[in-house]
Amino acid sequence: MNLITVENISKSYVDKKLFESITFGIHEGQRIGLIGVNGTGKSTLLKVIAGIIEPDSGKRMVAGQTAIEYLPQNPDFEIGSTVLEQVFNSTNPLLQLVYQYEKTLKELNDNPEDKNLQQKLAGLSQQMDSKGAWDLESNAKGILIKLGINNFTMAVENLSGGQRKRVALARALIQPSDLLILDEPTNHIDNDTVEWLEEYLSKWKGALLLITHDRYFLNRVVNNILELDEGKLYSYEGNYEQFLEKKAEREENYLALQRKHTSLFRKELAWIKRGAKARTTKQKARIDRFEELQNQSFKTSEDKVDITLGASRLGKKVLELKHINKSYDRTSIVKDFNYVFKPGDRIGIIGKNGFGKSTLLNIIAGKILPDSGEIDVGQTVKMAYYDQESEEMDTGMRVIDYIKEVGEFIRTEDGSKISASQMLERFLFSPNAQWAPIGKLSGGERRRLYLLRKLVGEPNVLLLDEPTNDLDIQTLTILEDYLDHFPGTVIIVSHDRYFLDRTVEQLFVFEGNGQIREYTGNYSDYMKNRKLSIELENKEKLSHEKREQIEIKNINTKPVKLSYKDQREYDEIEGIIANLENRLENVASRIDEASNDFVLLQEYLEEQKTLEQQLELKMERWMELLELVEQIEKNKEEK
Repeated sequence: MNLITVENISKSYVDKKLFESITFGIHEGQRIGLIGVNGTGKSTLLKVIAGIIEPDSGKRMVAGQTAIEYLPQNPDFEIGSTVLEQVFNSTNPLLQLVYQYEKTLKELNDNPEDKNLQQKLAGLSQQMDSKGAWDLESNAKGILIKLGINNFTMAVENLSGGQRKRVALARALIQPSDLLILDEPTNHIDNDTVEWLEEYLSKWKGALLLITHDRYFLNRVVNNILELDEGKLYSYEGNYEQFLEKKAEREENYLALQRKHTSLFRKELAWIKRGAKARTTKQKARIDRFEELQNQSFKTSEDKVDITLGASRLGKKVLELKHINKSYDRTSIVKDFNYVFKPGDRIGIIGKNGFGKSTLLNIIAGKILPDSGEIDVGQTVKMAYYDQESEEMDTGMRVIDYIKEVGEFIRTEDGSKISASQMLERFLFSPNAQWAPIGKLSGGERRRLYLLRKLVGEPNVLLLDEPTNDLDIQTLTILEDYLDHFPGTVIIVSHDRYFLDRTVEQLFVFEGNGQIREYTGNYSDYMKNRKLSIELENKEKLSHEKREQIEIKNINTKPVKLSYKDQREYDEIEGIIANLENRLENVASRIDEASNDFVLLQEYLEEQKTLEQQLELKMERWMELLELVEQIEKNKEEK
């Protein structure tokens, strides 16, 4: 079934044409990845499909009661609402019920003696019971926790930009929908969470349309690629790997057609030059064909970023960190860390959000000071720090002036110099775009401009903090090639697994509590070893359990006689079991009462898990002892 169709849609902004006369449909079960160079209109196309904005021309047709859920790059929030209220604020009746329950609960916490609120909450609670809404609430909390959001009652205005994006993603995932549209869902989440999201969306039953720069994600989640290129849309069946194969084939066919066109054009031009006369029908037709060939245009070269920039010489001494320590609010972020960076180092930094990855980069860059320790920087070091925020960009400044601040002329890799304007053209900024204020650029175009600004200074040490956020796949591919030939030292914080595999040879793994483990190899190497370690641990655990089973079996083959220790244990075990059952009932009631205090809830859930394990062991042991006692009684009767 076709869920949504767009027919001959076009969209422009001022003098920039984004796409023209695009037609395509999205079917049930289709999982589409939309790719293209930043600034070509990918996010705008998503908004048109989602019904957020109208196209300049063309039609958008939605089948029947198709439910569409859309996650924008920069989601809006209702100021004053909590995380859970934001997640459940929906027109869906069931979600609206949970929203009202959470809102009333918050009001009652502020006014615990209010009888009206108590009655209202009791009524909503009954409705939650009758309509099975508790599972929905539990599912939402589980998704939030997986996305790294643990405080459900925090006001949304107090969240960081990354946290807001994750809350908005959780909201999109729990909304019942036939078509889920996601604009850069992998931004601002760590590697483990990206893998969880990848698995979650792989099981998604509805149709999916998304923009992402994560090539592993595209390869494993989508079954169709749409490429937006110079206003036209090209469709490819298959995942990202298959897209690369089919695009290469399309471009080869295009070049063959262009060569044929050129050959035919030359023949017709020679014929015209010989003085063809339009006296016969045949001659007139040939002249008409010549004019048609003359008017037919081909792209002479594909638009792509060209990073051929010079770098300053780097001496043997780069950077040394000695006993670096950093804490925030008594939480250790970096603990007694030592490392000597060498020329040519390619180091990736990974770990969960909030563990301190960006903090370490800021310490290296000199933006923040460690609590203790020493940083020794080599005399020849020329550092460039590509951070997440691009705070130094003046959105009122013109694009060309932003680059000219570094230099009117820029040295390229071969030692020659080109103008700032020429370098901007290599970074896909047309002459018209160069005179526009930075504020007029898309988010991805700003990041590309910011990258150029950092590279034209000829650094020899590059610090890259989440460089893949908001950069398109083509720019990332060129950047990866640039880093392959970059003669200096590169240190990268990234959650993009493909990018890490392509660019780094060593990892700093942030494990929490300030602990940083060094690992030689790329991200995939690390994950293989990590999974192998987990498998070995599981095997050891199974082996231990098997040994215990053998020991229990041996007990059962011993002479049926209770020792003093066994008899005492048998006399006491029923009381112990009863005590454990009472404690479990008590903790279950405390769990219900603490549903809105996540920290306390986690403590109670851990306690419940421990008690259940203890009870299970005691029950097993009680059965063993009971069998022994019964066997002893049977032997006595036989005698």
